[in-house]
Amino acid sequence: MRILTGIQPSGTLHIGNYFGAIKPAVELQQRGDAFYFIADYHSMTTLTDPAERRKNTIDVALDFLACGLDPKRSIFWRQSDIPEVCELTWLLGTLTPMGLLERAHSYKDKVAKGIAPNFGLVAYPVLMAADILLYDSNLVPVGKDQKQHVEITRDIATKFNQTYGETFVIPEPEIREDVATVPGLDGQKMSKSYGNTIDIFGDEKATRKKIMGIVMDSRTPQEPKPDADKNLAIQLLKLVAPADTARDFEERLRAGGLGYGDLKKALFEHYWNFFAEARARRAELAANLDYVNQVLAEGARRARAVAAQVLTRARQACGIG
Repeated sequence: MRILTGIQPSGTLHIGNYFGAIKPAVELQQRGDAFYFIADYHSMTTLTDPAERRKNTIDVALDFLACGLDPKRSIFWRQSDIPEVCELTWLLGTLTPMGLLERAHSYKDKVAKGIAPNFGLVAYPVLMAADILLYDSNLVPVGKDQKQHVEITRDIATKFNQTYGETFVIPEPEIREDVATVPGLDGQKMSKSYGNTIDIFGDEKATRKKIMGIVMDSRTPQEPKPDADKNLAIQLLKLVAPADTARDFEERLRAGGLGYGDLKKALFEHYWNFFAEARARRAELAANLDYVNQVLAEGARRARAVAAQVLTRARQACGIG
């Protein structure tokens, strides 16, 4: 079974990215033939600073490798190192109905946020379909909000197969029901666009200040908190502390007697310790970028060997090759 996951280099990764994408992706290495790519082409629809794109791409590679991605057990590459993906995007795009693209949630959401519609924004799902189909992917793990991407890919692949004969493997989405929705520092979903994130590998002093600045209600420490499970610091603590430790803090908060300051100090310490090993590993990798680039280059070589075969199959099917 071939499993494919991609992540866009759109900025510094936070703990919402870790629990929602990185951790599940690393665990997939146990289940099958794992393919991972850094979607730098996709970042071009919203990011136009070349230096920032290069930095973000290397940072994503560092973060994934530091958090447990093993290049000996998976294939890890930079999307733009596989030129076949652009050619396949065109082959697929010639059969993709405009109505399908206009109904894409990602397109409508970005336009609603004021991003000017352009070809890249509209064609985003076709490039995503090429990302998936180019590697004969069987399974694409996604959150509920991304299910439509795989559905569009299935529609495009089916139309191509019906038009030109059986060419592509039809991928299946795997909806991760158990993926944690990580709350941000303001209680909304953690997101860079909301400015409410805790970075995975943030500066110690700055992150401590962020966590200690989480706004709580005005109840005194002595007052019981029957809604302790809804407390933002408790919710975050459950992600980074041992279960019995988090449960103890929740019970103490519920009973009364635990100050919010002490709770936030505990949250910071457990967050800092949770990523300690990965932080040390990332520092080692950052000091050896030649190795990181070698991993991406070798991953691209292996991924391209698969991509070339699939593209040749597609070209022959539609009379190009």
